[in-house]
Amino acid sequence: EEQNRLLQYQPDQPQNPKVLRIAIIGAPNAGKSTLSNQLLGRKVFPVSKKVHTTRCKARGVVTYEDTQLIILDTPGLTNPHKAKRHKLDKAMLTDPWDSMKHADLVLVLVDVSDHWTRNSLSKEVLSCLSQFPQIPSVLVLNKVDLLKNKFILLDVVTELTEGIVNGKKLEVRSALEPNSSSSAKSPLQITQASPPQNRAPEPHCLQEAGQAPEGSGLDNSSSMRASESSCGSEAAQGPRCCGPRDLKNMKGWPCFQEIFMLAALHGEEVDTLKRYLLMQAKPGPWEFHSGVLTSQTPQEICDNIIRGKILEYLPLEVPYGVVQVTEVWEEGAGGELLIVQNLLVPRKSHMMMLIGRGGKVISRIAQEAGQDLMNVFLCDVRLKLKVDVKS
Repeated sequence: EEQNRLLQYQPDQPQNPKVLRIAIIGAPNAGKSTLSNQLLGRKVFPVSKKVHTTRCKARGVVTYEDTQLIILDTPGLTNPHKAKRHKLDKAMLTDPWDSMKHADLVLVLVDVSDHWTRNSLSKEVLSCLSQFPQIPSVLVLNKVDLLKNKFILLDVVTELTEGIVNGKKLEVRSALEPNSSSSAKSPLQITQASPPQNRAPEPHCLQEAGQAPEGSGLDNSSSMRASESSCGSEAAQGPRCCGPRDLKNMKGWPCFQEIFMLAALHGEEVDTLKRYLLMQAKPGPWEFHSGVLTSQTPQEICDNIIRGKILEYLPLEVPYGVVQVTEVWEEGAGGELLIVQNLLVPRKSHMMMLIGRGGKVISRIAQEAGQDLMNVFLCDVRLKLKVDVKS
């Protein structure tokens, strides 16, 4: 009831409101929901190690002083064949595109720990960017903490941007010190620093934000930046993004305005990205009351969190056939939230997997989901899960 009231309230507009609608797109399991949760400061979007944990578009709301960021968390861009394989709704194919139509800025998230996919954007992502070339785009490289050799990032950036950032050609140089190790423990510091608050951001080339971390193997002369001669000529021409492009031979997108490198799971460098997003907001009325954290109902949040845990602990594609039915949702005498949910599975063998030996699997899911729900709702939660075969 409280959430419904907040969503129905007229937004409490500050004197000079600013707003930015952000679409986060990328391949399945790139970390879009994890990044969204970190930006929000609470885990309201489901996450798991399996693909297609997010099943529909949902909005998160960050309100800071006079600025409101509206985060459009979307399902991973996929194709009809994969959608059928994972029993996905048709909305999974259209929701990312619908989110792009309402976005002021798009974040393209890439999992750099996946050596199979990190050197090229998927055709679905490229097609999405090509259809909306007028929307400013930012490349976000996620899971950089999992890379032992951080110099891989130099090649990844070059491939994913086609050597051009903000309309300027990148010149990539990497100088290894003779005695340096190629395995760096800390991320390479080449994210762009945010401009000072009192002046508008200026177009600039990708540069390192200070010295390379100790042990990274980069000396002070090593950098990734646009060459001076190229900057002048490219800037005069402007970014070469005037409409849909021929995607057949494209691996990257030459129209990114900025590049950020972070580890969303641990929150590393997420604040840097958040400050950048707040600075990109434009004057405009808020869409939500400042007390709103997400457009989802509490029941939707509950279903999503439980489904995320089911995906985490069931093998292969078994969890995609589970149907969730909430039987009890009420407030207890002590103010705690009582939730009873029945999980319906298509086969008895699936039921045995979900329950686990001695009930260990279902107990673990209930315990972890209940803890996550307490962190979201900020109250005690008693969660009971039952398992039945679909009749």
